[in-house]
Amino acid sequence: MGGAVSAGEDNDELIDNLKEAQYIRSALVEHAFRAVDRADYYLEEFRDSAYKDLAWRHGHIHLSAPCIYSEVMEALDLRPGLSFLNLGSGTGYLSTMVGLVLGSFGVNHGIELHADVIDYAYQKMEFFIKTSDSFDRFEFCEPCFVMGNCLEIPPESRHYDRVYCGAGVQKEHEDYMKNLLRVGGVLVLPLEEKLTKITRTGYNSWETKKIIAVSFAPLVLPKHRDNPKPRGLPLPAMFEVRPLQDLARICIRRTLKAGTETAPRPLPRRLGGRARLRQRRAQQRGSALLSNRYVFMSRLIPEPQDSGNVSDSDEEEEEGRGKDCKAVVEPKEVVVEEEEEQEEEDGEEEGREAGALLQEAPVNLLRERILSLPLPEPLKMYLLHYREK
Repeated sequence: MGGAVSAGEDNDELIDNLKEAQYIRSALVEHAFRAVDRADYYLEEFRDSAYKDLAWRHGHIHLSAPCIYSEVMEALDLRPGLSFLNLGSGTGYLSTMVGLVLGSFGVNHGIELHADVIDYAYQKMEFFIKTSDSFDRFEFCEPCFVMGNCLEIPPESRHYDRVYCGAGVQKEHEDYMKNLLRVGGVLVLPLEEKLTKITRTGYNSWETKKIIAVSFAPLVLPKHRDNPKPRGLPLPAMFEVRPLQDLARICIRRTLKAGTETAPRPLPRRLGGRARLRQRRAQQRGSALLSNRYVFMSRLIPEPQDSGNVSDSDEEEEEGRGKDCKAVVEPKEVVVEEEEEQEEEDGEEEGREAGALLQEAPVNLLRERILSLPLPEPLKMYLLHYREK
């Protein structure tokens, strides 16, 4: 499933295309998508395909198409402090983006069928925390993944504010999925070949909205489904008492960030498709200008003569040649001037874009403030989540 938008050369251009096609419609979702590079969740040998609007699978590892994740993020209507359950959490790509919205005091759980995929997801999450330029710009709710079948969640388990299922759900399991929600909660899932948003409006009432047609692999049924007493899948604690040092770190980082930015800014952007096109056109014009100038100058250079004496007939010929040369050169000169003016305009526009990009250059004020504190180095590194850069 996918292919609804053009491929991008990088993560930013992919997001630009998703915005243009109206798959990404809110600033909150855009910020989350720009903060997490999709290619980081691919195996190295497949990174070249990361910015195509296509699903990707290798063994048990799977990523849905970017247009699908865009619709899911928009439909979940996320905000800080909510609880989220990801059924079929896979690589953790979606859970990481959700965690950037939920903030430090949200709940971010995932259920995955395969142990090797859970290991892969934790590796990718650690890589994001240690290396991403955007980590310090958000308060992050780290995902917690458990292995098991999502159809084995005990009915007495706590309910969630937001639930997403990444596998095709048949009609017989619809009520089971609905009952994972709190009243007021939102469930997004592929139901009978349609990505569907279900809102729980009351204890026994729901509102349903079909979003787009999709094609997902079906849910894997439990192996012991005929067992009258199947084992339940224990979920992580919904709300656990956090260590005082973790709470102190959250509060210190939040205090230091206060006043620097009221909302996460989008990441600094590379030149977009139009700017790159202008660059290529400027280069082509440059080569054309060189050619025109060569023709222009070659016609102005006089030819070598054998004698300094010029006869009347020679003067007439020279005058004729001069007229011909003038007739040929004048249009060239006008073209050159016009192209130079156009080149200057494009150069000024690209200069303005470059200046805007320069103004958006990432300055990690939080990191600078932490490093300037009169604290022991180990405590500074703890406040930085042990991020070296």
